Amino acid sequence: MSEKQTRRQFLQAAGIAAASLAGAGSCLGQETPSSGKSTNKKQLKLGLASYTLRKFKLDDVLTMTKRAGLDYLCLKDFHLPLKDSDEQIRQATEKIKESGLTLYGVGVIYMNSEADVNRAFEYAKSAGVTTIVGVPKPELLQMLNEKVQQYDIKVAIHNHGPTDKMYPTPASAYEKIKGLDKRVGLCLDIGHTQRAGVDPSEAAKQFADRLLDIHIKDVSAATEKGETVEIGRGVIDIPKFVKTILNLGYDGIVSFEYEKNENDPLPGVTESVGYVKGVLATI
Repeated sequence: MSEKQTRRQFLQAAGIAAASLAGAGSCLGQETPSSGKSTNKKQLKLGLASYTLRKFKLDDVLTMTKRAGLDYLCLKDFHLPLKDSDEQIRQATEKIKESGLTLYGVGVIYMNSEADVNRAFEYAKSAGVTTIVGVPKPELLQMLNEKVQQYDIKVAIHNHGPTDKMYPTPASAYEKIKGLDKRVGLCLDIGHTQRAGVDPSEAAKQFADRLLDIHIKDVSAATEKGETVEIGRGVIDIPKFVKTILNLGYDGIVSFEYEKNENDPLPGVTESVGYVKGVLATI
């Protein structure tokens, strides 16, 4: 497939993909009994970073995530408050399970003190998730490393672009964690990476050994002023990125984080999901 294929081709392919993959499960490219053919090269697990739906309640988040055709969730504390009791967290996670979605992560969680680190891990343990997407202060990384080993919960450090003093790029985080437990890694936010002038595909290849989570989005410009747009309408080479992570054998979640139109984000989310599914269908 040419990486210069048009947006229309991808969206047309997305419609075909949606029809052919109906009922096929959360891993795109999962083998189906009727076809007898394996399409493992297209395997990606698609989810939602719930910051996308920050103006909505948890019940709405569950409904809208399913409407967008996604199966995995990483919940921000808008939807699963850090201050909640273990029982409240248990009730929320049971509701998520009953909805048919998989809660795999929590965050982004900012960790500015030892108390914050302790709370983050207890919270993640109560929620039963495998991953904390976080922004820990660098001086807390050794403590965080010990907690990762104690709890067997991964921490994916989220880069936030050129205005972020701690972790503007994946490289800035990688340099601080490369000597730590492999369960301390990166949440590669491809929008903020592009805004920092770094090719997300090259970053994924360079830091593949620490790639634990991905926030997928598109941005209007490869500069500090770049803003979130529907995937396929911006400057990120999404086909190249999808091909890259497939070739790397990335087996984590690819979560859509759509920061535009906070009061009515679902149309933009579903358009973005359709575009990515179209890319997958044409590879």
